[in-house]
Amino acid sequence: MALTLKPLGSRIVVEPIEQEEKTVTGIYLPDTAKEKPMKGTIVAIGEGERDEAGKRIPMEVKVGDVVLFNKYSGTEIKIDEKKILVMKESDVLAIIEG
Repeated sequence: MALTLKPLGSRIVVEPIEQEEKTVTGIYLPDTAKEKPMKGTIVAIGEGERDEAGKRIPMEVKVGDVVLFNKYSGTEIKIDEKKILVMKESDVLAIIEG
């Protein structure tokens, strides 16, 4: 059974881009030595928060954007053996373009 997530408000779902298994010099890294990922691809977004008048504030990110986020942002969950993060849009530091 495939499970899908629909984030609420200004939350987003990000699939982290894992660090390379091997360094530039050819040394393989064990899982314990890898840095926690801080880059990922957005796979789902919420509808955005509401302003004081009740209108939706549009999200600045969109599905497919590759973003940088704080190292310990969001809540990590596993769906179909994939790690994903659910976080607030405000945890995104930048959109990587190009």
